[in-house]
Amino acid sequence: MFGGLCLLCRGHMFLGIVNNELMARVGPQNYPHALQQPHVRQMDFTGKPMKGYVFISNEGIASDQQLEHWSELCLHFVDTLPAK
Repeated sequence: MFGGLCLLCRGHMFLGIVNNELMARVGPQNYPHALQQPHVRQMDFTGKPMKGYVFISNEGIASDQQLEHWSELCLHFVDTLPAK
């Protein structure tokens, strides 16, 4: 779909790898806070920002704890969505 690897939960994409960045589906409520975190930027894959999705550089997921934080945040969000 976008030339990267993605992970699904109940049919919903929640994490992906695009080039050398982690794509994280944090959801609309978590989006403003996520953008304030270091090494995080808007996901602008299509040329315009996609609300609820962010890109995280390697520095932002360098430790297991950092990666686990983003994974859990995204999984919690997609758990609120109806199964596909």
